Amino acid sequence: MEFFPELKIGLFNGWLPLVLFYAVFGILLAIFPKDVVSRLYERSGWTRGMRIMRAFGLIFIFSWFLLAIFTPLKEGSPVFIIGGLIYALGLICFVIALFNYRDTPLDRPVTKGLYKISRNPQHVTLFLSFLGISIAIGSWIATLLISIGIVLGHMRILTEEKACLDQYGDAFKSYMEQVARYFVFF
Repeated sequence: MEFFPELKIGLFNGWLPLVLFYAVFGILLAIFPKDVVSRLYERSGWTRGMRIMRAFGLIFIFSWFLLAIFTPLKEGSPVFIIGGLIYALGLICFVIALFNYRDTPLDRPVTKGLYKISRNPQHVTLFLSFLGISIAIGSWIATLLISIGIVLGHMRILTEEKACLDQYGDAFKSYMEQVARYFVFF
């Protein structure tokens, strides 16, 4: 791992796993019912401050995207293998979380599957996938950028949970008391 890797245009750069991730995500969004997809992107309860904080977080995320796109994967190295495994775990669990989300009736909070161990498995698994890419390209700065972006994305999660409380009431409150926000112990 190096702090700031050499950037160059290449066929085997971090853009490859990004394209795979977003191709899978795009296909799922295309085949999921429209009401499920619109629920994924609901932002009506957001305040101006929350929108600003999200925009600030996106600066770090987009910086990470540029770094990942122009940094070669460390093929054959231990960091490539470790990063690839973390990425694959994140992608597989992301898909599972999306199906758990899709299969829940719109009038109920999502509480099954991966949602039994995390109230936000989509965010957790997205972070895992992007962390895996950061490791596979061998970049500490990429790891730092994605971590900052995810921490700032916490505002979105708080807003989503408030909206779920408003929409589902006691059912979601009970769920919040039983399941950690991010993972079993967080």
